[in-house]
Amino acid sequence: MTKKKKSLKEYLWILSIIYLVLGLFNIVFAWLGMICFLVPLIISISGGGKAYCNSYCGRGQLLDILGKKLGLSRNKPMPKFLKTKYFRYGFLLFFLTMFMLMTFNTYLVFAGGKGLNKAITLLWVWKLPWNWVNTSFVTPWVAQFAFGFYSVMITSTILGLITMMLYKPRSWCVYCPMGTMTQGICTINRVLESGGVATPSDS
Repeated sequence: MTKKKKSLKEYLWILSIIYLVLGLFNIVFAWLGMICFLVPLIISISGGGKAYCNSYCGRGQLLDILGKKLGLSRNKPMPKFLKTKYFRYGFLLFFLTMFMLMTFNTYLVFAGGKGLNKAITLLWVWKLPWNWVNTSFVTPWVAQFAFGFYSVMITSTILGLITMMLYKPRSWCVYCPMGTMTQGICTINRVLESGGVATPSDS
């Protein structure tokens, strides 16, 4: 039996690691994470459904490798409440609120009402000074957005790793804000295609 050749999309997990490492050397690389925010939305809006989540999400692939191949996951079912629509959309709302606050802080720096805060915030609580990073080659608001966005990416990665270890490898995918948003877009697309009548599969 011939061994199935892997496609390039199966190695996207490497890009997730590279992104996190680059941010350690220079926070401005955090802007690259916007690709992971915009591409899933563009694919869903254009009718591609959850193709990004199912086939192109490097983080999901990484969690699979750590949980399944390296055996770091307990491989236990998630608590039911984490799968509920109320929790998923509640977490999305919280996530968007934190994102808007981050954007507002960036605006304050841009407008001169606040100085650049060189810190990474883990889990929206603990601030880690990031004073060794050189941001002098960009304007302060560009660096401020990078600090905030890298905090979001690190925090979501930590949450993904925690739930990967406690439950099934890709448990994060169940309540991932991007996954919830693309699912919502898919639901809206189905409603529009059916002439405004929601189908039983809408969630």
